[in-house]
Amino acid sequence: MNTNNRYRLLLQVSAFVAVVIGAKLITHFLGWEVISINPLFSGIVAANVFLMGFLLSGVLSDFKESERIPGELSACLENLAQEVRGVRMANPEANVGPCLTLLSQLSQDILSWFHKKHRTAELLEHVNELTPQFAAIEQWSQATLVARLKQEQSNLRRTLIRTHTIRETSFVSSGYMLADLITILLCIGLVLARIEPLYESLFFVGVISYLMIYLLMLIRDLDNPFGYYERYSAEDVSLKPLEEAAGRLSQIASIEVSALKGSAEQCAAQDAVSPR
Repeated sequence: MNTNNRYRLLLQVSAFVAVVIGAKLITHFLGWEVISINPLFSGIVAANVFLMGFLLSGVLSDFKESERIPGELSACLENLAQEVRGVRMANPEANVGPCLTLLSQLSQDILSWFHKKHRTAELLEHVNELTPQFAAIEQWSQATLVARLKQEQSNLRRTLIRTHTIRETSFVSSGYMLADLITILLCIGLVLARIEPLYESLFFVGVISYLMIYLLMLIRDLDNPFGYYERYSAEDVSLKPLEEAAGRLSQIASIEVSALKGSAEQCAAQDAVSPR
């Protein structure tokens, strides 16, 4: 969560409410308060809050699901890396360095993709590039191991596609339109309503408009839990599990590549000193 953006959201809502209160003061002194407060008006406010509650419950379900996605992605990547690493432990001659390097690069690409620095189609192509790597190490492993690797690859692909769907799809666009319209009309109604004395009218107008505007902006922000690329996004799920997994994968890949180079140099040295 971006703390600065969270406070920026509060300030943005405060700016809108200040405009509403300013308009209320102008209408009061000009005598333009022509709407009387009655039970129908409070019913409209309640209906709008109910509508926003419906929208909020919908986006919260996606948000809670999205909180698990970075952890699931990191688990898939680390499961793949550990399975591939186990092949070399069982068969020291196995060349698994390229596959581990590809997994490390894939974790970095996924992090960049969350910030929209990679296209989804390109990322899925990188996931597909794991298939020839699995085929290459099949000669040093069992068929069941390759089947597990392909299953994790499928889980990784499925999670990425689900993430793309959540990020690119808005929850009930027509509901947002209706909530926007009712909120604007209610703010206009509060400005034109006769509430005495003046300080009470300013208090109720400020509180009600702040509640409705803040809820509306919060729901729009929660609708995209992966808004790291959006300047004013405040409520985003944490990528810390994926960032930590990317660091571990980079370390594993560098160790395996170094070990492979050491083995190659040792074999070359032995060939150089061996009698012909």
